[in-house]
Amino acid sequence: VVIQCIYALVCLLGLLGNSLVIFVILRYAKMKTATNIYLLNLAIADELFMLSIPFVATSAALHHWPFGRALCRTVLGVDGLNMFTSVFCLTVLSLDRYIAVVHPLRAATYRRPRVAKMVNGGVWLLSLLVASPIPIFAGTATTLACNLLWPSPAWSAAFVVYTTLLGFLLPVLAMGLCYLLIVGKMRAVAQRVGWQQRRRSEGKLTRLVLMVVAMLFVVCWMPFYVVQLVNLLLPGRLDATVNNASLILSYSNSCANPILYGFLSENFRHSL
Repeated sequence: VVIQCIYALVCLLGLLGNSLVIFVILRYAKMKTATNIYLLNLAIADELFMLSIPFVATSAALHHWPFGRALCRTVLGVDGLNMFTSVFCLTVLSLDRYIAVVHPLRAATYRRPRVAKMVNGGVWLLSLLVASPIPIFAGTATTLACNLLWPSPAWSAAFVVYTTLLGFLLPVLAMGLCYLLIVGKMRAVAQRVGWQQRRRSEGKLTRLVLMVVAMLFVVCWMPFYVVQLVNLLLPGRLDATVNNASLILSYSNSCANPILYGFLSENFRHSL
């Protein structure tokens, strides 16, 4: 019962929070900057990610998958698609900040709403490609669970490594590198004062929001990937509670992002 209540709370907060972010960005013209268009894409991915929680929570409560094979493939496919879209959106946001701070002269060319929309389209296409094995191999062979049914254990191991690299390690490395370069650039120009002070303070706040979002991603998703690796190397050692806890933590990332925007972003607060 406790697990199901936590699932329900995460789902409710995620749907409400991301709906609010989507509404604010679409409603107010001043919010339609390149960065906020990327944030809009992240909120849409997080919103869709929340839709799979009721199915996962029901399956955890019943200890089997009652929805059939077709819905198993659909839920796991959509879940995987939005999982990758979310992390790729965070990576793009880090690159956006990197260009704005480290290459300000190029920012006018690359940080335009039209370019952001094209990049968002590319993110969805890439995510669709990366997540394509999931609906293909998802199934309910014994009707007891909705899982990925691989032809051999080697395929399962390859997929865990594949998702850990593309969905966690490489994006985290990219985000970390971007923010290291940003910090280096900020220190190099720290002597600037005067009329630019307010603008720089606002920029620092925006960077703070995005850095916290990226750090929260690591905290929320690392346990999930660690559990996947442990299940691969030591099958059967972890009980259902640990698996559910790692899932809940990964889903909670998608309900925490809009809360961060509300508390830390001045533009979002003023638009409410």
